[in-house]
Amino acid sequence: MKKLYYPFILFLLFCINNRIYSQSEIKENIDWEKFMRRQDMVWDVLPEYWYEAPFMGNGKLGLQIYKELNQNYIRFETGNTDVHDHRPGKGLYANPRLLTGHFAIYPKGEILSGNMRLDLWNAETKAVIKTTEGEIKITAFVHSDDMVMCIKGETSGNESYNIKWIPANADSPRYIHSNTPAGAWMQKVEYISNPKPSVKNDKDSGYSIQKLLHGGETVAYWEKENTSKESILWATITHTYPENNAKDTSISEVKKARFTGYNNCIKTHRKWWHDYYRKSFLSLNDAQKENFYWIQLYKYACATRQDRGLIDNTGPWLTVTPWPNAWWNLNVQLTYWALNTSNHIDLAESLENAIYNNIENLQNNISEEYRHNSLGIGRSSNLECDSEMVGIPGKSKTPEIGLLTWTCHNLWLIYRHKMDDYTLRNKLFPVLKGAINYYLHFLYEDNNGTLHLPATYSPEYGSAEDCNFDLALLNWGCKTLLDINDRFNLNDSLADEWRKVLKNIAPYPQNENGLMIGKDTPYSFSHRHYSHLLAIYPLYLITPEEEENRLLIEKSLEHWFSMPKALRGYSYTGASSISALLGKGDDALHYLDMLFSDFLGVNTLYRESGPVIETPLSAAQSMHDMLLQSWGGKIRLFPAVPTKWDNITFHNWRTEGDFLISAKRENGKTCFIRIKSEKGEPCTIITDMKNPIANKSNIIKTIDKNTYSISIKKGEEVLIYDKEEKHNLHISPIEKSETNIFGKKKI
Repeated sequence: MKKLYYPFILFLLFCINNRIYSQSEIKENIDWEKFMRRQDMVWDVLPEYWYEAPFMGNGKLGLQIYKELNQNYIRFETGNTDVHDHRPGKGLYANPRLLTGHFAIYPKGEILSGNMRLDLWNAETKAVIKTTEGEIKITAFVHSDDMVMCIKGETSGNESYNIKWIPANADSPRYIHSNTPAGAWMQKVEYISNPKPSVKNDKDSGYSIQKLLHGGETVAYWEKENTSKESILWATITHTYPENNAKDTSISEVKKARFTGYNNCIKTHRKWWHDYYRKSFLSLNDAQKENFYWIQLYKYACATRQDRGLIDNTGPWLTVTPWPNAWWNLNVQLTYWALNTSNHIDLAESLENAIYNNIENLQNNISEEYRHNSLGIGRSSNLECDSEMVGIPGKSKTPEIGLLTWTCHNLWLIYRHKMDDYTLRNKLFPVLKGAINYYLHFLYEDNNGTLHLPATYSPEYGSAEDCNFDLALLNWGCKTLLDINDRFNLNDSLADEWRKVLKNIAPYPQNENGLMIGKDTPYSFSHRHYSHLLAIYPLYLITPEEEENRLLIEKSLEHWFSMPKALRGYSYTGASSISALLGKGDDALHYLDMLFSDFLGVNTLYRESGPVIETPLSAAQSMHDMLLQSWGGKIRLFPAVPTKWDNITFHNWRTEGDFLISAKRENGKTCFIRIKSEKGEPCTIITDMKNPIANKSNIIKTIDKNTYSISIKKGEEVLIYDKEEKHNLHISPIEKSETNIFGKKKI
């Protein structure tokens, strides 16, 4: 028996001495309900505006709660992303999103004060309204799956309340905005209003029917359940076109919820949200940024689902705004980035569906002479990608021709994070090919054989020949088409043309201050958009891996920010991510801090003339860029950590190549990295660990300083740690004294 035990004891001693950990020792130690409670938004005083209010949603229906300013009622603002106009033609007066209306709770007494809490874990808002007659306690939610909203109210003392539906003006929100003082800058247009809605109220139910001039209808329907001290309002908003059967659908949805019952509805609603949050994890010793990050993940699942609408500029929470549709010159692109790394890539299917299911609209957005082989999208569109016409270089005032190509970069990132080859070959490849074909119509060759672009529009700045925005997208598009062509051995007939472009295209125009807008057009006045820097971020065509490029990036960023007058929120998220690319974590955090101090609302919503949803969501991506990057075939662990972020844990974040990564940092040192390969793609990592080893032999190969090749097959996991250090291998929250940073506080 001693002979049997002796080798086992030697092996055990070897494992202990070398601290070889099995993957089973990476354990989640998270009390999710407790952890998420510290992320909640808390209002010590009642919100009074859209920009202060708690918000709920399920990817289609939206609900916000606030006290109407200078009025004695609580407003429940509703929305539905399906609701839009259907007038002939294109644009923000023909097919915009439309407002729906709100429920108003009128208490018996005068409202004195109140508080609210947005419970992220359960996706519910709880409120206490104090009046001269007593209290009203409210619980509200939008069901995670079913198309119903629920408002439960309990009264105490002598308090009671009435609830009333107030329909909204169903005209283009842009038109409504143009007739307010805030819209004085807008051009006035002739506009014929939609008919007034028809509203009917019975004792325990009611409905509102909004007919539209050019077909379709919107119906709000509700039913009430009442006891002596408690009432439950079940409601929904339905839009149908060209059919006029919205009322039947609405009644069916509400009656199904009532039949299911309040307790069962709450149960299924909460389960969906609990499962959603558990897909990934982040905790760090910065309470403000941790709270913010989890609110953005909540916001994403409120704003879209894989089988629901594209996230436009407002998501389900439409208000009077000059931007009542989707914008493609930056907004949509920034909105979707953070879904990849956060491992909520399923929600990004709403963007994929918007593009892949609307090819005919992408074709019709192009002038007829180019439709035989080209696709495109204009600056703004409805949720089916029916946009204004794409400009023509030499003919249009602002030929903004690269927006679909930029969107294809988003689709490429989605592909790279899930490695779905069927979608790549059969959906993304033809769309990207159509987008690049539009460019090829306008390229011309000079006497030296160099290919140039005529004057095109750099978003929000101006037009220039060899515009850096379009040169970057054309370079990226041709390179990516060739990569796809090679991956599937397609031998595409245009492959030689793409190679010719990459070989002969004009270099990016630059001067002593870095990248210019384009040929003969320096960056010379303040500009919020980083369109001229696209080759740096997010395309990663110019990277700091070469010292010459590093200096170019640094000069370009410095010069951009040397004229701060026009900079806005997403300028700071862009600067943060570019700083992260340079490995400058403190700079990256500095730019984010400027966003937080100057632009964000107490509920993390953001506006420029009207609400624009992309900036806070892109700030979540800036946080990803500080902690995990995966461009250029390499996974970079903790590439730009701010000095003050010395304790960080993230779990099941997704990278290009479809790897799930977990990592921990304690007191400024990387403790461990866990890698799981979902598709068996090549794996190269960059880490600051001094002596990394793995829990499996012969799996790590040194390539260069801090750079390692990891031999890992599909479905396998590997744990990497520093052999000179001993660490706690638990995924757990980082404790901190501050919590619940967001929401409206007493002054």
